Amino acid sequence: MKFLAALKTILATACALLCWSDRLRAAEPPALQFPTKDESAALAGEALQLHEKLASLKTSSPDLKADADIFEKGISWALRYDTPTPTDVLLIKKGLTRGHERATSLSAGKSDWTTKKGKVLRGFVSAVDGSTQPYGLIIPQGYTDAQPIRLDVVLHGSSKPHGMSELRFISRFDEGDSTAKTAPEANFIELHPLGRVENCYRWAGETDVFEAIEAVCRNYNIDRNRIVLRGMSMGASGTWHLGLKYPDRFVAIAPYCGYVDTHRFSETPIPGFIKVGPLPPHQEFGLHMLDSVDYAANAGVVPAIAAIGDKDTFFQSHVHMGEAFAKEGLEMVNLISKGTGHVVDPVTHREQMQRVEEYSSKGLDHSPKALRFVTWTLKYSRCHWTELLALDKHYSRTEFIAQATGDDAVEITLATNIHSFALHRPLSKVVILGANVTLPPHTPGDALVFTQEKSTWKCVGPLQPTSLTGKRPGLQGPIDDAFATPFLCVRGTGKPWNQDIQNWADASLRRFEYEWSRYMRGTLQIKRDTDVTEADIKDKHLVVFGDPGSNSLLAKVLQNLPLKWTPAEVLLGGEPQSAKQYAPVLICRNPLAPERYIVVNSGHTFHEKDFAAFNYLLFPRLGDWALLRVSPEAAQWQPSNEPFPEEVLRAGYFDETWNNAYTVNP
Repeated sequence: MKFLAALKTILATACALLCWSDRLRAAEPPALQFPTKDESAALAGEALQLHEKLASLKTSSPDLKADADIFEKGISWALRYDTPTPTDVLLIKKGLTRGHERATSLSAGKSDWTTKKGKVLRGFVSAVDGSTQPYGLIIPQGYTDAQPIRLDVVLHGSSKPHGMSELRFISRFDEGDSTAKTAPEANFIELHPLGRVENCYRWAGETDVFEAIEAVCRNYNIDRNRIVLRGMSMGASGTWHLGLKYPDRFVAIAPYCGYVDTHRFSETPIPGFIKVGPLPPHQEFGLHMLDSVDYAANAGVVPAIAAIGDKDTFFQSHVHMGEAFAKEGLEMVNLISKGTGHVVDPVTHREQMQRVEEYSSKGLDHSPKALRFVTWTLKYSRCHWTELLALDKHYSRTEFIAQATGDDAVEITLATNIHSFALHRPLSKVVILGANVTLPPHTPGDALVFTQEKSTWKCVGPLQPTSLTGKRPGLQGPIDDAFATPFLCVRGTGKPWNQDIQNWADASLRRFEYEWSRYMRGTLQIKRDTDVTEADIKDKHLVVFGDPGSNSLLAKVLQNLPLKWTPAEVLLGGEPQSAKQYAPVLICRNPLAPERYIVVNSGHTFHEKDFAAFNYLLFPRLGDWALLRVSPEAAQWQPSNEPFPEEVLRAGYFDETWNNAYTVNP
């Protein structure tokens, strides 16, 4: 039913746009003929037929269903957010044909594309929001499932988000499901994730990369010890970002001309670039979660072979990363292509790939003897046999150095800003900062936890994730982190304490729903508070909208949240304010499900002007919490209107226990 309603909206919008475009047609180039209203209606009707055909499919494989659904997804977003050009219409019609072809094949129990060589288009269902996401594959001629094969994850460059984005991406890899037109002679499969188009592989885009990897591993015989990460431009920035923060996931990384920080990159002298000047202190803190340059030390774990042209406009980005390497005592491999700009030089790329082969042929060593790991947040907390469990303070440099020997002994020589960690390896002896730590009885398979108590390190026994309190891996904030793993928005159905606050909360949900669909390429999952199940609470982060009067779930957890909120006033991070004019937004551990977040009145804290501008602007704006002054105009606000009717009074973070709100001093 939702699809039918959405389709009617799409069709009505398309007709309205076409009616308006009729009045402007005389000023347009004569060769550019947009579809007539009848043609648009016909496309929408065919899309509905494809939807019904796909809905009736019976297959036990979500991956195979997704392989067909990706065409309907692309068509739906194209009709929703674009007025198609003649070229676009051809892609839409091709998508309709291909969607029907795959649906027909699946109905007959066939899926020839799963054994095809060369370019193959496939899809998966995202756990984040249940959306279908496409990815491209290039299968070498000699691949068989008899032997595991290396996988190269190739991240694409910047591409402004449009309604046609999926279909244009699809066209790069869809050659039909019959015999391959081109199948390379290579010793690896290439995986090209879409990553939700344009976010530099952050947030749900980051999750998509790893979900795409898992989808390929389910369907092909992949050697997990030989997964390479590489990309060009935004893809290179994503390679730095993911490779250095997950240094134990990849056998090598190969970025080709990508940015590594926010401030200096934004100062690149390019017309239209938006300079990120001095930010509020809490936003500066948040950059430590994203800026890859802060994680340069982890190139001592994962080999990095960078490349760039000496005439590249973004050449300084690799200079900056090289300087960061040097500060960490590392030498950056940076292959420089003479006389080339922001392009991939075939000769330099060939040398880069040869060096990647040197590492990939050896495979990934999961138990290195020496380990040095740097992070700034528990979002990135694991490196081979070390897992950080609690920090002294988030967004401060955190460094761990350890050495293991063959007799199951480990010596930790540095543990900066670390309160608790686990070692995932057999242990007979542990020395931390020169002191021998007594180990309790345990089995060789136990991961042991070490905690600092009054400046003394102790082993508290085997790791039991459910016993962890406070900020922990996967539950550390900021607000934006909740939308990188499964979440559910909850709309209140009760009587609000204050109508202006409720109007603002409703507008916030409208904005989130619109921005998620248009820019994060999925459908926001929304339920009424009265319809939320125990399984929802257990399996998903809850994002509640309203106040404790209107939203029963918010009322249920209020006394266990790190704020005070009554019909008269709200207290968060400072002096109390009137609850008729001010409202809180926050993220913290869900009192109803300690393994999940609860978020109050917020989607992503960056918005349409950032999404539509440049991907380096998609950094957190509010931290863990904020108190906002709400304008009465919220009731009339609709998506794409600016400004949004709110103003930040103060914002900041919760401490490591999730109990105390603080603001960051300049």
